[in-house]
Amino acid sequence: MTCVIFGAGKIARGFIAHLLYLSGIRFVFVEKNQALVELINQKKRYCINVMGNSDKNICIDNVSALGYIQENEIVELILDSDAIFTAVGGKNLIDTASIIAKGICKKIDKKEKLNIITCENWKQPALCLKNEILKYLSDNYLKEFDLYIGITEAVVMRSAIEPDKCSLIEDPLLVNVQNFWELPVNASDMVSGFPNILGVRAISSFEGFLEKKFYTYNAANATVSYLGALLGYKVLSKAAKDERVIKVLDGVYSETSSALCKKYGFSNEEQKEFVKGSKMKLQDETITDYIERNARDPIRKLSCDDRLIGPARMAIEYDILPCNLCIAIAAAIYYENAEDESSNTLKKMREIQGVDTVLDRVCKIDINGILGKLIKYKIELLKLKGWINE
Repeated sequence: MTCVIFGAGKIARGFIAHLLYLSGIRFVFVEKNQALVELINQKKRYCINVMGNSDKNICIDNVSALGYIQENEIVELILDSDAIFTAVGGKNLIDTASIIAKGICKKIDKKEKLNIITCENWKQPALCLKNEILKYLSDNYLKEFDLYIGITEAVVMRSAIEPDKCSLIEDPLLVNVQNFWELPVNASDMVSGFPNILGVRAISSFEGFLEKKFYTYNAANATVSYLGALLGYKVLSKAAKDERVIKVLDGVYSETSSALCKKYGFSNEEQKEFVKGSKMKLQDETITDYIERNARDPIRKLSCDDRLIGPARMAIEYDILPCNLCIAIAAAIYYENAEDESSNTLKKMREIQGVDTVLDRVCKIDINGILGKLIKYKIELLKLKGWINE
């Protein structure tokens, strides 16, 4: 039994490959970064540290990778595979489509079924990938596509964190991961024949689950990261225990939870448990996760469907005023990190063209609408508090 993992980053190595290895399933990474491909093939092994549960630390052996330039080998690998996973980052999914499409054609020719599981923090990643793949298929393959191919999505609940520089000298592929072992997958878009993999949980009633995770966990993470950055914190868990941050964070949880429950009919108790898990993760001091890692690329994270603007828009749609989400958005707009290109671009836009331009071009919202006015009000509030200095 063989699985293909598109991507060889921290989630690919530290979660998907981990579950496959523990399940006794062979896997091969397919990675765009050729230097990473060569490193994997040179080392052939790497270790995973489970934070807060060192007894579960493990070294993964007999690891191999193919680069995107090895197209023929990748297509043959897909033909022989029992499932494909992607962990490339949502914006990079389209780069995988043409190669996967060629492998799919060979699968359909052999009348063999194949499931592709997208493991991305992205809105509707499976639909995004499927639409791109379909562009490469001729009519005869399109007719049989849904019979043989399932493209679905998983919700990645485990964090994978870059180790310190000293540890990376010893093992440059080392990954630190959260002590979390379940990978929920949307069962409704799968075809039969998916392999039995430890931790993979197929869920039939998946509607809203990805958005629930994204607008609960990711919105909370962004809230702590951007407020923590303004308050001078470096480590996520320390910022998450600051009473000033907690007050806003609890408000964000309340706003997103109310909107999600109205939209999808989740029970209040179910959502409270989900929130509890998110908050415990953020405040867990056994997870040394840095604000810089979580706050980087603020322009993407301020886009209209992403972790802050997305739930704020949803809240307004369901008659909930996103006061605390707008505090987090205000903090994100003023995030600064000289080593982050996105942050520098955002700062230049904000200082030269003004906040209205950021709201219009980056967030894609009406500067004179409810959300636009509320964000600008919260910016002034944070200036009065002394959290934003300019």
